[in-house]
Amino acid sequence: MIKLHHISKIYRSANVETVAINDLSLSIKSGEFVSIMGPSGCGKTTLLNVIGLLDTFEQGLYVFQDQDVSELSEKSSSQLRKKHIGFVFQNFNLIEELTVYENVELPLVYQGYKSAERDIRVMEVLDEISLAHRKDHFPGQLSGGQQQRVAVGRAIVTRPDLILADEPTGNLDSKQGNDIMEMLSALNDNGTTIIMVTHSEHDASYSNRLVKLLDGQIVSEKNILHV
Repeated sequence: MIKLHHISKIYRSANVETVAINDLSLSIKSGEFVSIMGPSGCGKTTLLNVIGLLDTFEQGLYVFQDQDVSELSEKSSSQLRKKHIGFVFQNFNLIEELTVYENVELPLVYQGYKSAERDIRVMEVLDEISLAHRKDHFPGQLSGGQQQRVAVGRAIVTRPDLILADEPTGNLDSKQGNDIMEMLSALNDNGTTIIMVTHSEHDASYSNRLVKLLDGQIVSEKNILHV
């Protein structure tokens, strides 16, 4: 599904150059659940942003679902991202002025779905995340765990092939965090590919492969066996 070949990403400001990703190669198959770990500043989020077509890179080749996306225009990258990729962020990134229903509905609006189909999809997802009874509430009226469930709902409402999760339990207590991880695990069981950045060994245990980064390079990979 994803093939990164010798990817490098450098941030430049004034006279300073920071190498965020350094000649990195990685392949991820459809249906995998991959965790990416490493110390702060090692390039985890940058790698996730490159995979999610949110950030460009200086060198290398990126193939997504057999398509070379290295030279895509910004518009084409945006279209590919909207169609195939869902995002879950540590800080939820919900729109405070929109209700739960409207936050989940937003990706469908961007993709031009008609109102009737949007309503069916949104209510299906709200049932999946057990928040149909809160559909008219605003994010500020929800707990952190509920807000993250809304964020997951927004990520999956378009039925993407890939979900990218950046520290999805970072702002949650252990019970709320476990609920989110169970939800991501269930999505993966149903065929969704998931790539997650995390500092948590516990959260990483839900995945089936662990990739560790240091200084923008992969230093180890291992499969995780589930009994």
